[in-house]
This record gives sequence, C-alpha cells and structure tokens, in this order.
Amino acid sequence: MRTYPSIISLSRPILSLYRQSCNRCYRQPRLFIPAISVLSSSSCRRDTTTTTTGTGKAMATTSPNPDPIVQALQEYTTCDVSDALIKLKFRNGGFLSGLTMWSPERQNGPTKIVGPAYTVQYVPLADPHPKHPTHYIDSVPSGAVVFVSCPPKIPNAVYGGLMSTRAKSSGAVGSVIDGRFRDVQEQRDLGYPIFARDVGTAPPAELLKVAAVNVPVKLQTDEQDMTINPGDYLIGDINGVVVLPKKLAEQAIPLMAKQVEADTKMAAAIAGGMSFSEASKLFRT
Repeated sequence: MRTYPSIISLSRPILSLYRQSCNRCYRQPRLFIPAISVLSSSSCRRDTTTTTTGTGKAMATTSPNPDPIVQALQEYTTCDVSDALIKLKFRNGGFLSGLTMWSPERQNGPTKIVGPAYTVQYVPLADPHPKHPTHYIDSVPSGAVVFVSCPPKIPNAVYGGLMSTRAKSSGAVGSVIDGRFRDVQEQRDLGYPIFARDVGTAPPAELLKVAAVNVPVKLQTDEQDMTINPGDYLIGDINGVVVLPKKLAEQAIPLMAKQVEADTKMAAAIAGGMSFSEASKLFRT
C-alpha cells in the first residue's frame, strides 16, 4: 500500500481552526489541539498507541498501526467518514444501523475505535456448514476490530467478557457485535470498547455455532443491505459504527479533510453572527 504524504499536508494548522465535537454530528466551534499521547475528555482524536476509555483511563492496546489509512482515520469522526462516503455515493454513508456503544460507557465519552475488520459468522445449529474447527478469538490480529455477525431475533448473547479479555491481550482495538453480548460490567472493568445491538445473559451454544471466520458478512437488519468484508475499515464512536470499504479509503480521506476544513470555517463564521445559509454558500460551494 502506498504512503500518504498528502494526508499530512491536509492537516489544519495548530490553534488556527475549530474541530468538530465528538458528541454530535452537528459541529460546535471548538479549539483543535492535536493529541500527543492520549485523548483529552473533549477531543475527537486519540493516539495510535492507546485507546482512551470514556472514564478517562488510557487502555494500552498495541503499537502504532503502520497502515497509513488507520493513522489518517484517527483524525476523523464517524460523521466525517459518512460525509465522505456519501460524496462517493456509497449507500447510507457506510453507517451500520442499530449498533451503539456499551463499553467502556453507555453512549458516553470520547472512546473511538479504528481498524480493519476481523469478521466472525454465527449460524443456526441446523445450518449445513460445519462448525469452525478452532475458536475465532485466538486468531484475532493485532490492531483489528472484531465484527461478530449473528442471525436476527436471537435472544442469546454471542460474545462475553472472556472474549474481550483475549481480544484485548491480542491487541484488538474493540469489538462490534451484530447481536447481543453479555458480562457488561466485566467489559467495562476491562476498559474494552464494545458496540452492539443489545445485551443478553445466556450463551449461544444451544442455538448457534461459528461457521466461518474472515468471510464477508451481512449486517443483520431489514433497514439496509450492507456487507462487511474482511479488511474493510470499521470506525466506531459515540455517533455509531461506520464501515469504510477498503477499496474506497484512498478516495475518501482527502474528502474528509476538505469537508472538515469547510465545516470548521462555517462554524466559526456562524458563531460570529453569519447565517447558516450565508456560511454554507461561502464555504461549501
């Protein structure tokens, strides 16, 4: 994969621009100071060696990911990614509906995950595919985001605290569960990021089995038709979870930089008394 000298040149001057708020897709004027080691409680950024939990505690994960796409995506929120994907005509801006943050806090704090997808496919026991011969959690690559696909309308949890303990020790940056998970307090005590549909208490073994690992999986919802491929980039924060197809990443990142620059200028102008319509015409056209 080629390097990205242009990405650095797109960075905003320190102390000269406002950065968008993590807590809302709507941008509020705010001084943007690049992170040096860990996220502050109000920053959208994090360094590449730690994940800051919503409680403000820095959780060591892995050494800096050498992938320049991952490094560049640290600068942007899920809303920024979706804005770019909409411009590229990728459906729903890559948003994965129904998946929200449960750990380290419930929809609160600056927690953010970025990494390539490591996919896991659960199927009903009656499915003709054989059970995967080894446990998927022992093969999670460092720097990955674990994405667990579960059939719809399953009341049992498909992911628990021991899975996160192993994933964290392997250097995973977080897990996204397209279904239910359990051991909520254990997850939070670990400071491990979890995004999921809901919670449960029972394990999956009576209903489901893992049929495949690192295969394309469909988002289990009737709201949209979305596929997550192994290696696609998953970005999660307080706004939700977005998939950035690997094949679109190089085109999307410059669009994010341009959009954020325009919107931060708009925010400053609106804060100074300009109307939204005037600012939009001035900076977005």
